[in-house]
Order: sequence, then C-alpha cells, then structure tokens
Amino acid sequence: MPAARWTMVWLCFMALAINYTDRANLAVAAPSIRQALGVDNTTMGLLLGSFFWTYALMQLPAGWLVDRYGARLMFPIAVCWWSLFTALTAAANSTASLFGFRLLLGAGEAGGYPASARVVSRWFPPHERGFASSIFDSGSRVGNLVAIPLCAWLIGTFGWRTSFVATGLLGFVWAAAWLLVYRKPEQHPDVTPDALREMAESRAGNEAAAAAGAPAMRWIDLFRYRTIWGMMIGFFCLNFVIYFFITWFPTYLMTTRHFSLKQFGTLGLIPGLIAVPGGWLGGFTSDWLYRRGWSLTAARKTCLVGGMLLSSVITLAAVVPAAWMALVLFGVAYAALAFTAASIWSLPGDVAPTRAQVASIGGIQNFASNLAGVVTTSFTGLMLTVTHGSFVIPLATAGGLCLVGAATYLFVVGPIAPLPMLPARGGAKPAP
Repeated sequence: MPAARWTMVWLCFMALAINYTDRANLAVAAPSIRQALGVDNTTMGLLLGSFFWTYALMQLPAGWLVDRYGARLMFPIAVCWWSLFTALTAAANSTASLFGFRLLLGAGEAGGYPASARVVSRWFPPHERGFASSIFDSGSRVGNLVAIPLCAWLIGTFGWRTSFVATGLLGFVWAAAWLLVYRKPEQHPDVTPDALREMAESRAGNEAAAAAGAPAMRWIDLFRYRTIWGMMIGFFCLNFVIYFFITWFPTYLMTTRHFSLKQFGTLGLIPGLIAVPGGWLGGFTSDWLYRRGWSLTAARKTCLVGGMLLSSVITLAAVVPAAWMALVLFGVAYAALAFTAASIWSLPGDVAPTRAQVASIGGIQNFASNLAGVVTTSFTGLMLTVTHGSFVIPLATAGGLCLVGAATYLFVVGPIAPLPMLPARGGAKPAP
C-alpha cells in the first residue's frame, strides 16, 4: 500500500481530535456560562451530559449511513454538522437553547468513529489495521488534552462565545481538506492492483458471495451474531472506566487527594499523556503478533484481554495511601484502556461479513459503549451521595467491570475473522 494510507488515517485522527475539543469546550467554559446565563450546578450537570443521549442513539443510523453512502461523503457531513452547532452555541441566550445545541452536537459527532473504522478497513490490510486504528483513536485523547489550554486561553482572552466559534471553524477547515485529499483505494492513483488484492484476501469468500448476487444482509441481522453482542458488552465495560477519567477524575483528585487547581492542570494531565503512546503500543503489538505468525484471533484477543486485565488496577487507586501512588495507578489503567481500544476499533474491519457492514458494526459497538457515559456519571454521583464523598465503590466497580470486559472478549467474542454470511431470511441462525 502507498504512503497515502497514512495521510488518510491522520485525517481521521484530526477529525476526532476536533470532535473531542468541541465536546470538552463546554466543560472549560462552564464557570463563565453559569455566570452569564445564571445556570446552577444541577442544570450545568445536565447540560454537560446532554450530548451523550443523542451521541449514543445516533451511532446506529450513523454507521448505516456511512456504509450506505461512504466515508468520503458522510464523514465531512458529520464534521460540518457538529462544527455548526459548536459555533452556534455562542448564540445561546438561555438554558433551553444551550441544551438544544448540545443535543444536536451529539447527533453530528456520532458519525466520527464509524467513518474512521470504515476508512481503516478500506485502506489497511489486517496486519496493519491495529496500529492504524490506534492512531485515529488517539485523536480523542489528544483532543481532550488540547481542549483544556486552548479553550481556557480563548475564553480568558476573547470570552466564552468566541471560544465556541473558533473551535467550530476548525471542523469546516478539516472538511475542506478531507474533500480535497480523500479517495477510496480503488480511485487513488498510487494504489496498485496487487495492493487491492492484498486487502481483499482476508474476506475473499464472503465478498465473492456478495458479488455473485447473494441476498443483501439486513442491518438488524447483525444483532444475531454472538460476537457482535460480545463486542458491545466488552466496549461498554471499557468505556465505563474511560468516562470516569473524562467526568469525575478531576473531582476525585481535588476532593479526595486534595490537588490544587494548578496541580490538576499539570500532574492531572499525566494519565492522559501516558494513554496516547499506550494506545499506539496496543495497535503495534496486535499487528506485530499477527505478522509474527500468530492467528488474528490470538493477536487481537491477547491485547484485548491483557489490556482489560491490567486496567483493573484502577481499583487500587482508591486504597493506596499516597497521592503519587494513586496517580501512577491511574496512569497505568488509562494507558491499558487505550492499549485495548486499538484492537477494539480494529474489530469492525476484522469481523464484518463484507465491507458493507464495517461502519454499521462500529456504530453498534459504539452505541453500547456510550451508554456507559450515562451510567458512569449517574452511578458515581449516586455513590458519592450515599457514601458522603467516598470514591471506593465507584473505583471498585470500575475495576470489576474491567475483569468482566476481559472475560467477555475471551469467551463471548468468537474467532476474529469475517463473520459468515447470513442464510436466507427465516433460515437458521449463523455461527458466531
């Protein structure tokens, strides 16, 4: 494959970095918005989590649309959609309008990950797919890291409304670059017929059946595979912990470990900084094992199961005596989660019966995983109320779900290979 494939995946990385910057903008601007619009803490909490509902729900149609119309068209539509409503947030003059803009933001952001998974499945053969997936997935963590200083500077210098306009404009610049650069491999002048054949080898039987006129699969039939349910459950477990870092982690450091705001702004970034190379290592390791002669199932599941098991050390952060020990454990856990996520985002391309289901499967597993965003925030808040501020139960639950996720990827998810084509409607259920 030509070097152009790396340009394509870095474009996906940039889109997801912008995605998470736009998403985090409200959290940084929250104090200014509370003062400007008279929003209380309870209402602000609802506003911060509002995009989760539309983001999770719209994963299902977003994946189908990307498969139906292609990433070249649907990816920039998604980015322009969420960028528009990021910029329009600057015009919010009430809680209702702000809530509406956040719901519409979440609906647009739903297309980012399914489109990225489809791009990687088209441009990368299985022995490179893990590392490529780790690159675009790391965009989310880089976006979170960039959002804090960038949005804080914009708000402090120009005001919170300008911050939303400025970050919103980034998406339109990206969309123009995407339309100029991105092409499917079949349409790119640097891709040889041999390279196209290499990418098609892993699912030659199913693709041939589809080309020969086999009945098209229904989207709903994807839920008949045990492997798909395993991917949904495993990703839910991982994201339950990921969203702790995104939502409650700052509160934990400042209330339980007594970090100052300055300490959080420096030391609190360490887990996120470690997670970025951790994700790249996960993708590299998965591909390296496969190239060394391991089966794709062994290579992917070793990273999936091993990463989830290691991330369970987050439970120990609740009981170690020193703050630096807790920070080390958080760093290890976050890096292990990112290590796992690289293989998670390889799975849609690995197991899709044909290329026509890659983004749909990505959307399905991401729908389940983002329900964890709602559960994490509400469960942790409830436990803090019941236990008068203790994080022991939330962190113990997070570690336990890491173990559940490891068991799910090991025992529920089947062989990592293209799933068998479904029989005619009304036939027997497919094998895993």
